Amino acid sequence: MARPAATIRRVARSESGLGTLEILGIIAMIVLFLATLPFVREAFQDIIGAVFNRRDEATGEFTAFSQMALGIFFTVGAIALFMGAGWLILSTNLGKHLAFLVTASAVFGWLTLSGVLFVVYAPRGIRPASLEGLNALQIRIPAIALALGAFILFVMFVMALDRYERDTVSD
Repeated sequence: MARPAATIRRVARSESGLGTLEILGIIAMIVLFLATLPFVREAFQDIIGAVFNRRDEATGEFTAFSQMALGIFFTVGAIALFMGAGWLILSTNLGKHLAFLVTASAVFGWLTLSGVLFVVYAPRGIRPASLEGLNALQIRIPAIALALGAFILFVMFVMALDRYERDTVSD
């Protein structure tokens, strides 16, 4: 006669409790619910306006801090959406570790290609005054450095994918 305790399957550590993705989903649902409440929405608008809508008293233009904060916000948001959406979709089929490797390989491969295209087809035409005196190669140095860095990271992630594949095949 089997004991009832022996028939209960042990739950693996990765299956117990809430994972990071579930916690982020719950936080997102709470934030979306709070956004439907008018007094909470007005408070958020005031806080966001205090950071992003600062204007110079004399000219009425946005201050440098406000422009910088808005640029940082949109850059971080775009990276999170671009990479996060791809990782989320891939993680449903591949698992979180393999999805991370595939997403990172794709992102750095794309950055390498766009960096090379920028180096080859750098913007032509009227240049800002701060670039006067720079020749064609000097203008492309930052793009070359970023393309090389992205290429190195792309190769590293492709090698990590190969190692991951060899480890899972041998198991």
